Amino acid sequence: MKNKILFAVFFVNLFLFAQVTTDNLKDKLDSLTSSSFFDTAAVSIDVFDLTSNKILYQKNNKLLLHPASNMKVLTTATALFFLGKDFAFETSLYYDGFIIDSTLYGNLYFVGGCDPDFTTTDLRIFVSSIKYMGINRIQGNIYGDVSMLDSLFWGDGWMWNDDPSTDFPYLTPLTINDNAVKVHVLACEIDSTPKVVVEPATNFFKIENFARTVIGLRTSLEITRDFVHRKNDIIVKGTINQSDSIYSDEINVVYPEKYFLTLAKEEIEKFGISFVGTTDISPLPDDAKHLFTFKRKFTDVITNLNKQSDNLSAEMTFRALAFKFYGKPATAENGVHLIDSLITIAGLNPRNYRIVDGSGVSHYNLVSTELLNAVLKYFYLHQPELYKTLSHSFPLAGVDGTLKRRMKNTLAENNLRAKTGTISGVSALSGYVTTKSNHQLSFSMMIQNHVRKTYRAVYFLDQICTLLSELD
Repeated sequence: MKNKILFAVFFVNLFLFAQVTTDNLKDKLDSLTSSSFFDTAAVSIDVFDLTSNKILYQKNNKLLLHPASNMKVLTTATALFFLGKDFAFETSLYYDGFIIDSTLYGNLYFVGGCDPDFTTTDLRIFVSSIKYMGINRIQGNIYGDVSMLDSLFWGDGWMWNDDPSTDFPYLTPLTINDNAVKVHVLACEIDSTPKVVVEPATNFFKIENFARTVIGLRTSLEITRDFVHRKNDIIVKGTINQSDSIYSDEINVVYPEKYFLTLAKEEIEKFGISFVGTTDISPLPDDAKHLFTFKRKFTDVITNLNKQSDNLSAEMTFRALAFKFYGKPATAENGVHLIDSLITIAGLNPRNYRIVDGSGVSHYNLVSTELLNAVLKYFYLHQPELYKTLSHSFPLAGVDGTLKRRMKNTLAENNLRAKTGTISGVSALSGYVTTKSNHQLSFSMMIQNHVRKTYRAVYFLDQICTLLSELD
């Protein structure tokens, strides 16, 4: 019996990876998707030959499925089209009052502009601009203006119990350090409490440390926070093996705009600027004077957004679209209007789909591979410059991003560029690949409703991509 099974596997592999041509591609793809895996899992595929301008393969391509992070294909394509390659996120610093003898008798205002990659390092540039003005004392308060966005801190349909994962960042236009904090647990003497430190160092968090340093047991730590009550109390439980020295993890931060202001206050004090006021949220007054603006181009954001599938970057981009065309407060609903416009331009009807966020975190999103591939085709055929930026922002198979370890030692390696998508029960992949005969293909694939078998779904997606790259 065992020999028969091995022979069957050998025969299937021999069939699949014999020379792939346009004449037998359909049979090979049909063979792959006839696996018993798809008795319970839904599959949708749309493949188009951009060089020959013809359909190569379609299967359930109109079926509405959850795109997971393939939603970012629509978000970033829409942003490139409507915001343009030269669009920049802006974070600004203002002050009111007056300056006398190196003292600011007034307040500082940090105005959020949805820059998803703003960090503590960038914050230091702001503080140095204050010092450069000769200010050594602030007789006032530090405020954050978050009026660019509405008050909804999460997307529609995001899951409460995914908190405090960094994949589910709290949303604010005044972002910093991915709206997250790194937590390091350092082993100490045996049977003692390990040291817990946060990065960047700050007094913003209260730490509850219930961990122990041990020997003879593997490190088993849980780093979380009191997310049920939406508090930033960091809780560390479990054991760390003394030989492991350090264990690190990262969690999201609730009220990230307050986190930003606390870090700003602490940086100001590090620069030797005296400050005795408070930090709070307040809109920028009309008479405030501009001090400094930090700009970050969207083309510097899109690479990390797609290659690492950064949800915060996607949501900030989504809302930047809404802000540019509809003003503040920017809302997810207005961001959807812009994506709907691109869908129309690509030749399809936006009423046939449901889109609620920019990252694909929500299970409410429903799109098709036909739609995703229509956008990919439109960029290649009608927006060649934007196509280059979009395609190069996707992970490169076997090389980087979320495809770094996939499709190694195949013709897809260092060739296929595609956006991955993964949430519970969903695996997706959409992008571009060059065939063995040097034809450029666009494709979109989604597999859904698999239970605890993501690796199996990924296997089929990678096998399909390998076949496409082998096409002669």
